[in-house]
Amino acid sequence: MEQQPILIDGRVHDLGDGFNVRRLLPVLQARHVGPFVFFDYMGPVTFLDDKGMDVRPHPHIGLATVTWLFEGVIRHRDSIGSIADIRPGEVNWMTAGRGIVHSERTPPEARGGGQRAHGIQVWVALPQKDAEVEPEFHHHGADELPKINLPGAELVLIAGTGYGKESPVKVFAPMFFVDATLEAGAELPWPDQHVERGVCVVEGEVEWDGVTVSPMHAAVQTGPNSPALRARTKSRVMLFGGAPLDGERHLWWNFVASTRERIEQAKADWIAQRMGKVVGDEAEFIPLPV
Repeated sequence: MEQQPILIDGRVHDLGDGFNVRRLLPVLQARHVGPFVFFDYMGPVTFLDDKGMDVRPHPHIGLATVTWLFEGVIRHRDSIGSIADIRPGEVNWMTAGRGIVHSERTPPEARGGGQRAHGIQVWVALPQKDAEVEPEFHHHGADELPKINLPGAELVLIAGTGYGKESPVKVFAPMFFVDATLEAGAELPWPDQHVERGVCVVEGEVEWDGVTVSPMHAAVQTGPNSPALRARTKSRVMLFGGAPLDGERHLWWNFVASTRERIEQAKADWIAQRMGKVVGDEAEFIPLPV
């Protein structure tokens, strides 16, 4: 018998200026889903005056970060010299590997006049064999991502494989990450090659095997098969999941690793400022939490 989906409410964090983030992974009910070890629902928020997002330079190891926006624009800079503005429909995929430092800010020209921010940020744990790869950054435009039309549904395959398509985004393990718009009453099957899966509702309401999922909430399930999602109203959802992780991960602050020793090394490296500077954003950084 299949496990019924587990509903996740998440925890809300106030980042200031009315900018709330709802953390849907990791939670007690689900530490990870496929390689997804962290899932944040950002906003929506309207910044007043010249305010905007200002995430100062901070480090990562052992993971890839993925940003997907519904509204707004974010400027990414990092310690390997990358700079890219991301807008709705585009992908920023940053592979931290052995270590990278980056910042995320609203560009100066986009500030003022009611700038909006609304989107998803996730962390994908790298397989143990790839945890110390050289850091990389890749930006993909909206026209590069596969579009999939199913009865009553329009899908964008952000990363991984599903529904007979493969995204050009470089991934390291079997996974899927999909933005789907559903007409009221539409039923959407899951990609059948992945045994761990989750849904986050952006707009509308969906039912999954007797569980109702509303906006800014998620549900997850594990098993070889799963009933289709059904949209109770016109809905927009994020689908995510993949193959089980090759072992548990430790998460501490912005670090992901298979051993606590690697986390401690990353802490020491950041305190000593051995992980590099963000090119073009060198003046500030986020200190190690105490």
